[in-house]
Amino acid sequence: MAYDKQALIDQLGQLTIMELADLIDGLKETWGVTAAVAAGPAAGPAAAVEEKTEFDVVLVDAGASKINVIKEIRAITGLGLKEAKDMSEKGGVLKEGASKDDAEKIKAQLEAAGAKVELK
Repeated sequence: MAYDKQALIDQLGQLTIMELADLIDGLKETWGVTAAVAAGPAAGPAAAVEEKTEFDVVLVDAGASKINVIKEIRAITGLGLKEAKDMSEKGGVLKEGASKDDAEKIKAQLEAAGAKVELK
């Protein structure tokens, strides 16, 4: 089956973050695969493992109770009502470079409100 690579790229470029997340989940279910990072050369025992200290809090899905999520977004970011509503619909990075404790606290707040959140 032939496909038009550029048309597919253009179509994917028009999707929202929420639609892309749904597409990825569907592909994972259909093919039974998950995204994995290719392993590099193995480090020796003397190599120190660096612990990540800064995290980005990413809203993946606002969930069913959007109003509660919008309230939390406003409290966390200081955005106005319209901007917080847009953020809840589109998703994306809510907070960049947050400490581990702050990022986990924000994630817990949003998840308690019904949102799906990732730390990156």
